[in-house]
Amino acid sequence: MDRYNSSIRDILNASFFSTFYYRTREGKIRPTWRFWRWMSVILINIAFFLSYHIDIQLLEGTMSGSRLLGFHLIDLFTALETWAATHTIHTNMIIGSVTIAVFYLLVGGKSFCAWACPYGILSEIGEYWHQKLVRKKIIKERSWDPRIRFAFWAVFLVVTFIDGFLVFEVINPIGILSRFIVYGWSLAIVWVLVILLFEIFYSRRMWCKYICPVGTTYNLLGWVSATKVQWDMEKCDHCGACLDACFENHVLEFIKPKHDKERKEKGITKQIVVNGDCTLCARCFDVCHTDAYNYTFRLKDLV
Repeated sequence: MDRYNSSIRDILNASFFSTFYYRTREGKIRPTWRFWRWMSVILINIAFFLSYHIDIQLLEGTMSGSRLLGFHLIDLFTALETWAATHTIHTNMIIGSVTIAVFYLLVGGKSFCAWACPYGILSEIGEYWHQKLVRKKIIKERSWDPRIRFAFWAVFLVVTFIDGFLVFEVINPIGILSRFIVYGWSLAIVWVLVILLFEIFYSRRMWCKYICPVGTTYNLLGWVSATKVQWDMEKCDHCGACLDACFENHVLEFIKPKHDKERKEKGITKQIVVNGDCTLCARCFDVCHTDAYNYTFRLKDLV
């Protein structure tokens, strides 16, 4: 995408809704990747809503478990929870979880978080206000080792195994929001707002980065998934805009200038983001004025 050069400060100070479009050198307005991501999330959840309220039977159920044109689908962590609680693997659960696993192995493990999760939109809005408050020095940024999420993932499954109850579903903002969209008001939505307030006033995208076991499960697929973000060293001018835009910016550690010498010695000009924490959100695409990022499909040579 051709863009006018933008400094990191310009990007940071841009209004939130201006991030849904950009202007080409020819003066034409084009939608950004954020626009397409939000459209994906909105359309998926509209399909859930319409399938329930006017019985079109397109995408029935919620994000935790559903049927697409009658074909069973189930969230992978929900499937693990159900197995841990009941110690039984049902046929429909196998079909639904294998289908989802194969799909995200092809399109990118944690792409679920960016392109399907309804809480992701709220979290991005919260992130915008959080960063605004940090820049104004009203609050401080707090961060931890993102690997702590694996501890939460294990704890939720162990507690479920011992208790025989889907413990995480009580506090799962994805499931709560999805049920709210489909079935209407529930007091549980207050919990989602509490999480959002923590993300605004305490830590940037805290739930997604450090706690959510759903995203952690897709992280495990992400390491080996076929679709990846690819970075072109020869186009990059190391402005750092992508590192600021990415809320999982440890996945872009390799792009820093200190690694250039080693890359040149090895003759490497392009690298893919291997880390499973990459959500393929393309925020790095949107802020990169040299177009150093793009998607690549690792199995393309086999097709």
